[in-house]
Amino acid sequence: MADQKRAVSPARVLRANTLRALPLLKALDALGAYAKEDRSFVPTASKRTHRYHVSVNNRDYELLICEQKWFDTRANKGGGGAIDLTMHLFSESFSRAFGRLDKLV
Repeated sequence: MADQKRAVSPARVLRANTLRALPLLKALDALGAYAKEDRSFVPTASKRTHRYHVSVNNRDYELLICEQKWFDTRANKGGGGAIDLTMHLFSESFSRAFGRLDKLV
C-alpha cells in the first residue's frame, strides 16, 4: 500500500506562510532569545545584511540576517523565514517549530 499523506488545511498553510514571513528579529524576541547587533560588522555581499549575537535555549549563535534570510556562521547553515530559524535554534521538526511560533505570535 502506498504511503498516504494527510491533507493540510488551507488555514494551516496560510498560518505557516504568515509565520514564515514574520520578521526574524520579531521571531527572536517572541522566542525569548537575546539578540545583540554587532555594529562593527561590515557586510560584503549585501548592505542589508546585519550580524547578531544570539543566545537562546542555553546556546550561543552568530547569525547573519538579511531580510528573511539567515545564516549561522558557526554551524555553516542557513535558511529562510522564522519557522526555519526556529527549527535551527531549537533543533526541532517543522511541526514543533510551527507549534512553538504559533503559540507565541
